[in-house]
Amino acid sequence: MEKRTSLSLTVLALAATLGACSADPETSSPEAAETSALAVVGATVIDGSGADPMPDATVVVRDGRIESVGPSAEIEVPADAEILDAAGKYLVPGLINAHGHVGATLGLEGGHYSRDNVLRQLELYASYGVTTVVSLGGDEPAGVEVRDEQDTPSLDRARLYVAGAVVAGITPGAALEMVSGNAAMGVDFIKIRVDDNLGSTYKMTPDVYEAVIAGAHELGLPVAAHLFYLEDAHGLLDVDVDFIVHSVRDRDVDDALAARLVEADVCYSPTLTREVSTFVYESEPEFFSDPFFLASAEPAVLEALRTPESMARYRESESAQRYKEALAQAQENLGALSDAGVTIAMGTDTGPPARFQGYFEHMELALMAESGMSPMEILVASTGDAARCTGLDDVGTIEAGKWADLILLDADPLEGVDNLRAIESVWIAGNEVPSVSG
Repeated sequence: MEKRTSLSLTVLALAATLGACSADPETSSPEAAETSALAVVGATVIDGSGADPMPDATVVVRDGRIESVGPSAEIEVPADAEILDAAGKYLVPGLINAHGHVGATLGLEGGHYSRDNVLRQLELYASYGVTTVVSLGGDEPAGVEVRDEQDTPSLDRARLYVAGAVVAGITPGAALEMVSGNAAMGVDFIKIRVDDNLGSTYKMTPDVYEAVIAGAHELGLPVAAHLFYLEDAHGLLDVDVDFIVHSVRDRDVDDALAARLVEADVCYSPTLTREVSTFVYESEPEFFSDPFFLASAEPAVLEALRTPESMARYRESESAQRYKEALAQAQENLGALSDAGVTIAMGTDTGPPARFQGYFEHMELALMAESGMSPMEILVASTGDAARCTGLDDVGTIEAGKWADLILLDADPLEGVDNLRAIESVWIAGNEVPSVSG
């Protein structure tokens, strides 16, 4: 067994093994598949469950999944494994965005949904360590096809789960037609909007969302609800909503809401960066000079957002200023709900124009920290709990049997979530993918 401390050599050897398996039909036999093993040796493993870190651990990966994990003294490294010497580093699960959008945006324009764009954006997410994205709306058949292709040890981009079209309709019948259409397409979730956009648009009424939730449940589909108001959070819980995917932003949450969320085991995804995106471009944001952001930013997009005309539109927007106030309320409510034991799932609502995929997930982590959550709470909300909240059994934690979607870090993420930017490498199904570094 040859030990290699060079990450690049390890990656090349592993890629060659996996590439050969995918290129030659004869090597897809069980005997050939047994050669695709990787051992990550010596890292401190923080497994995403909330358990204490495991120093000097070894994780063995075979055929894309974790075969074993434990203290290095107790784990036997297979003779055929390529070894990645990770001493002094930290290994965490890949991040899960429990509320994103994938496939429609090019530059600052929507309406460009395509297979190529879906794949491009999933590669972008992965480069920042976001290895799974739950896309809650705007998904088309091409996205379903991409999702259906990801149960493979050769995967080299973020995983995708989809909700199809956001369900609207002013009558139960019209809304249920949309549910049926999404179900026929093969979605993983149903997404509804219960919001009036600060009083400017129609808001789905209780009789409609009750019918949607009941109809979706009959089809075996969970329902994720966009909301803004505390009253609607209570109303949705009255009819068994499965997932709340924006913050309550109109007032302080009450003790009753926290208790109901805990009792019903309904998760809460704060999407704080959604609020940021509504007003931050009224002047040039500080992150426009952040190398971690610039690693993936499109110069033409930055140029467009820097124009005086663009900045003026943000400054003069009444809704932008109201959403700026809503961000402070959202952060206060996140802290209160987290302290009360509500399960938090990291989500961002990235994907629409100027909500930058990958980078905004790390901004979200920082905003969650500002809201009072600890680094361990944030990491679990972004990995193990995000997986549980979205019903994903094969990702989210570092344990035997799960996909080897991993981030190797140069710094301890429990000392501060900014250390999740210290990316040494990102691995999906045991395959290293191109990554940014902070």
